[in-house]
Amino acid sequence: MPQTLCRLWIVAALALLAMPSKAGAAETIIAVASNFAAPAKEIAAAFALKTGHTVVLSFGSTGQFYTQITQDAPIGVLLAADAETPKKIADNGLAVAGSTFTYAIGRLVLWAKNPALPAGETVLKSGAFETLAVANPKLAPYGAAAVETLHTLGLYDLLMPKLVWGNTIAQTFQFVDTGNADLGFVALSQVITKAGRSYWLVPETLHAPIRQDAILLAKGATDPVAQAFLDFLKGPEALLVMGIYGYGTASAP
Repeated sequence: MPQTLCRLWIVAALALLAMPSKAGAAETIIAVASNFAAPAKEIAAAFALKTGHTVVLSFGSTGQFYTQITQDAPIGVLLAADAETPKKIADNGLAVAGSTFTYAIGRLVLWAKNPALPAGETVLKSGAFETLAVANPKLAPYGAAAVETLHTLGLYDLLMPKLVWGNTIAQTFQFVDTGNADLGFVALSQVITKAGRSYWLVPETLHAPIRQDAILLAKGATDPVAQAFLDFLKGPEALLVMGIYGYGTASAP
């Protein structure tokens, strides 16, 4: 009997070793700029419903993702918040040649959670607030657009003592949402669905266009799910979601 039990344990152990490990299974990782988090979740859900494929979404700043990609991170696709970063990645030979395309045109807004504080150019010029949240322009393209806006308005030096810096546009949003900043430059997609919102849609003449490019990375070159996701991103279901969150497209900004 003990020998029989021993054999049964050995057979069971071998069977477990032979079973595919879910933790070790290949995953398609999509790196997504923080401003695009909400629509990306909806698009990924629609993609799974239509194709049966699931992807793992990772959110962060475009600058941080660039560093990770150059350090051989297992990322298959990048949805950047700018066009420059995907170009640098392609120039470095870390992506599939010719796979870059503009998936969205972002819009910058100045947002105040408190409706009593009207967000706009007038309040910026008046300085009638304590703190203004801005994403790090070296890491977040929306932060670069915000800094450019302040320079164009001739207000950067005047308001610099009031600036509170976020590492990402998501953190910048949190500063305003939690009351740690009176105002903040954030993405339209972060506030467009909020009730009682008070925001100023920054005129595109005040900063360079926020063209957001996608790219198939070298790690995703042989991954059919990664390519299928990029194809889906160009389709009507994804474009509908983007429109709801205030994004334009390369053909219809």
